[in-house]
Amino acid sequence: MKQDSDLRNNLKSIRTRLGMSQQDLANIASVTRQTISGVESGLYAPSVAITLRLAKALGCQVEDLFWLERDLPEIEAVLAKPVPNGQQLRVSVARVGGQWIAYPLIGKDAFRQDMIPADGEGTSQTGTNKVQVRLLDDNLDTLHNTVVIAGCAPVISLWARATERWHPQLRVQYNFANSMAALHSLCRGEAHIAGMHLYNSETGEYNTPFVRDVLAGREAVLITLGVWEEGLLLKSGNPMGIRTVSDLVAGGATIVNREIGSGSRMLLEQTLQKEQIPFDAVQGFDNILKSHQDVAQAVVRGVADAGMSTASVATAFGLGFIPLHRSRYDLVILKEYLEEAPVQQLLSTLGHRMVHSQFEILGGYDISKIGEVVATV
Repeated sequence: MKQDSDLRNNLKSIRTRLGMSQQDLANIASVTRQTISGVESGLYAPSVAITLRLAKALGCQVEDLFWLERDLPEIEAVLAKPVPNGQQLRVSVARVGGQWIAYPLIGKDAFRQDMIPADGEGTSQTGTNKVQVRLLDDNLDTLHNTVVIAGCAPVISLWARATERWHPQLRVQYNFANSMAALHSLCRGEAHIAGMHLYNSETGEYNTPFVRDVLAGREAVLITLGVWEEGLLLKSGNPMGIRTVSDLVAGGATIVNREIGSGSRMLLEQTLQKEQIPFDAVQGFDNILKSHQDVAQAVVRGVADAGMSTASVATAFGLGFIPLHRSRYDLVILKEYLEEAPVQQLLSTLGHRMVHSQFEILGGYDISKIGEVVATV
């Protein structure tokens, strides 16, 4: 039978994964090798009987082998970041503020320690920020039940995984972004929640002044995730005897810095200004890295003598740590998202012991105020 143009199959990939040749599979399924070749190439649509024999021979379900392309829905989504025109994309997808948002899985966004599965694929189009996404399965409920968080705190991923265990139907999409980038992502409608840790040294306030400026009249609440110790990451044993930022200059230490908009960079700049140390007096001030993990790895590898991060990151990488400031990490949520069921489910777990225990064993976190609404704007 001639192949249906909408019929797709995984026959070759499953067969080769099991170490079978076409002839091996043909012998077990009692068909010809030409039948196997025709099915794999899309030139032949097998009968029901042959389909069942192939599935039995490969030890899988029929649905694992064959599917209809037209069964998979397509949606139009707004790209969360610019991409080159005409680029084929793997994307994650979520519903935010009444529209679909597509998050390109490119570069570091495609990996954590393992590769991030895609929800769909599409091709970027010239002159528009839209993309037509062909979903890879038909489970739209999962996409509707996705909460998107932009932020830079490593504990967000711990919170997300603990929450997904408590609410198996909920999915948390964590997009890495520094504090200001996360806030702007929230403002653009690309996230439900922005995480941030910015300190206004003039007013002594955390986060609220920055939220007020960026959201420009939109209503939001700030909920505390915790208070963390920020300071200098150092090589284990602190061989240079660094105790303050002044020691960085006096000892000729080389640092790595964070990008503009990050809380760590802002704290470093504020500390240097307080000590009346010019930025260009610090070796490596313009060496920019874009995550707490990258800063820690630079110190571990000896690329730098020091960098700004948190006590919990220092512990995770076996590094020394000099505390400089206690920073409050807040979750910023637009009021229009607060009543959405997935967001409510996520926030409800801030009081769960499962979440608290994950934070407590990290060290360097004070979660005594976790879940408290600290401001409304």
